[in-house]
Amino acid sequence: PRSGGGGGTSPEDVVGGVARDIESKVANPWMIDEVMEKYPTEYLESMNTVLVQELTRYNKLLRVIKTSLSNVQKAIKGLVVMSSDLEEVFNAIFNNQVPGMWAAKSYPSLKPLGSWVVNLVQRVEFFQSWVDLGKPALYWISGFYFTQSFITGTSQNYARKNGIAIDQLNFHFEVKSTIPTDGSAMPPEEGCYIYGLYLDGCRWDASNEVLGESEPKVLYSEVPVIWLKPTTQPVPTEGVYDSPVYRTSARKGTLSTTGHSTNFVLFVLMPSDKPQKHWVKRGVAMLCALDD
Repeated sequence: PRSGGGGGTSPEDVVGGVARDIESKVANPWMIDEVMEKYPTEYLESMNTVLVQELTRYNKLLRVIKTSLSNVQKAIKGLVVMSSDLEEVFNAIFNNQVPGMWAAKSYPSLKPLGSWVVNLVQRVEFFQSWVDLGKPALYWISGFYFTQSFITGTSQNYARKNGIAIDQLNFHFEVKSTIPTDGSAMPPEEGCYIYGLYLDGCRWDASNEVLGESEPKVLYSEVPVIWLKPTTQPVPTEGVYDSPVYRTSARKGTLSTTGHSTNFVLFVLMPSDKPQKHWVKRGVAMLCALDD
């Protein structure tokens, strides 16, 4: 750890205080066996499997956070040796950065430590609400650790319910500007409602129900609820913009062992009264999370 200056609060006091604060905010890992009893694997309900897989991934992250925070506080007090790993955690916390050992178990994010912790708490609350209250009517797509499993689960439910091969399905997208995200909405008959996306490079023009130019000095704008509808019908090619969805503003990723990109999620077809190239030139895309 770095040594303190002449006066004021020492780095050890700063990091110790932040560590205690984060430790108090971050929930304990879920008891997966109990969740599986409530949400068992079912042929016609793939979302149960998605939920358990998500909680398992988050548990690995939560355990690393809890253990490292506890050990850093002990090291500050001199109760354990400050190893190189703990020193990296100490320095990262002091610089408001996400420690490397956390990032290694984390989803892609460009947020500084303070915002990252707030976002993590929101993600955990979303899944805790799912565990407590059952399948949500609206899915916060930004909260998923592995978003592709949720997309696949949505297709799988439709395919199994209707006896259709999953590789014959496409997605149609319908922007639902009037649906609130306060939990009062009812789920659709087929597919699912998603929210939590941001448009980068343009905005949603609710009055005309098409993409519109960004407002002056507004970098990002929230996207209303989108109805993700599995269908065997062909994807429309006219009057839409194929907007890529990325998990972060970096807009780049690597192929994971599953064959999916670590950053790209899917293409969402958004209604547009302008040709594709108009929005391509502006670099329009949707993001699951902002950098702040």
